[in-house]
Amino acid sequence: MTIQALPYIILLGFFFGSTLVASRFSVGQFEPTTYIGLRLALAGLGYTAVYAFSRRQHWPTDRRLWKHAIVLGVLGTAVPMTFIVTSLQYQSSGITSLLVTTSPAITVVLAHFFLGDERLDGKKISGVLLALGGAALLALRGESGLPDVAQSSSIGYILVLVAMLFGSGATIYTRKYMRDLDSFDVSSVRMVAAAAAVLPLSVIVVGFDLTAVTQQGYIALGYAALVGTFAGLLLAFYNIKQFGATAAAMTAYIIPVFAGIGGALLLNERITSFMLVGMALIMAGIALINQKHR
Repeated sequence: MTIQALPYIILLGFFFGSTLVASRFSVGQFEPTTYIGLRLALAGLGYTAVYAFSRRQHWPTDRRLWKHAIVLGVLGTAVPMTFIVTSLQYQSSGITSLLVTTSPAITVVLAHFFLGDERLDGKKISGVLLALGGAALLALRGESGLPDVAQSSSIGYILVLVAMLFGSGATIYTRKYMRDLDSFDVSSVRMVAAAAAVLPLSVIVVGFDLTAVTQQGYIALGYAALVGTFAGLLLAFYNIKQFGATAAAMTAYIIPVFAGIGGALLLNERITSFMLVGMALIMAGIALINQKHR
């Protein structure tokens, strides 16, 4: 990882970490799919406004861009976001962020097989095992991070694991097929495709009931849409293109810091000693993965 990437990685970590806290608050008022659908739709409107009021005169017309961006929107955005937000019904934003931190381990394994310039070596393999061992410790302990839940449900862990597999796959897909495409155009189409996939499905499956949503809930939704979805995904795509899949995955270092502290201060979530041990193992593994050879 280059030093030039560090400010972008920290900023993206704040975007995603604080959005996890906002999402944890929101799942008490929204159905997860409704919340995600509205987030994506609002972010899509943000991109549309940029096209309307800037020098960008029209939406992209490149068929190749649309094909790849739609795949990225449905499988790399709609699926992982929905699964991660749904997991917050079973565990804290701190626990979810720690599990998400293992995504670089999954990414480097996938990068070894699908990207010719990012190969596994002995140190990366050891780092992968160490990081996944930290996640396994949390799972075996049944840590939930919630003040009123002693034993977590395995459903939350499974949802995050599936989300990470899709998210890491999206990182590799972006690096392999979309390095030459405009990041704003891709993010715009990606957002619209994701919203078009989630929102109608939510209406069909769970309906569209917003009677339980308070003013704070709408504020949290707006923050998550603007910061975590509109700005966050645009910055994430830029980081992948500019600094590579492995360096971009380093954002996961920062997410638990902001999510853990924010959850504890704003939502009364717990930070246990075993969570800190699991975090240390995961961070050590990710550091080993990204350690450069002489």
